[in-house]
Amino acid sequence: MKKKLLPFFVILIFGIIFIIFYKGLEDTNIYTPNLNVKKDIPIFNSKDFYSDKILKSSDIFESNKIYLFNIWSSWCVPCRQEHPLLMTLSLNDKINIIGLNYKDNKKNAVNFLQELGNPYKKIFIDVDGIKAIEWGAYGVPESFLIYNNKIIKKYIGPLNQNSISEIKQLIK
Repeated sequence: MKKKLLPFFVILIFGIIFIIFYKGLEDTNIYTPNLNVKKDIPIFNSKDFYSDKILKSSDIFESNKIYLFNIWSSWCVPCRQEHPLLMTLSLNDKINIIGLNYKDNKKNAVNFLQELGNPYKKIFIDVDGIKAIEWGAYGVPESFLIYNNKIIKKYIGPLNQNSISEIKQLIK
């Protein structure tokens, strides 16, 4: 009798374990941030990319103008992928693109811009990554659409054709 019950209990235990793990795979606990939060932009000081002069963000972001604040690095492969889209978007005079060079070697960043072009009106330097954290960035690239000194849309990851179309619709 024990020999007949033992395989039954082993199969039952493995079956229960399988069901528990299978249900666990179906339940995703991935945090998705709210990307449409209208909040004030962070106020910060940083060095200008080209002149090394200290810039105040409050002097750059003016009311009643639309900005795309893009966090990028030369070592970032997705930044390279989105760069042609930024170059095209920079031709639109209704939007100003501001860059934040994140944890980058300046020589590499300069080479990156010389090779691919510079879509940015101004570029801030973020050597230690603190300014990106103040913006609530998770990594690079990330972009923030700004109007009246408020973040109206956040784009996590590289911009694509859909996000560029959405930006163009918002700035009309």
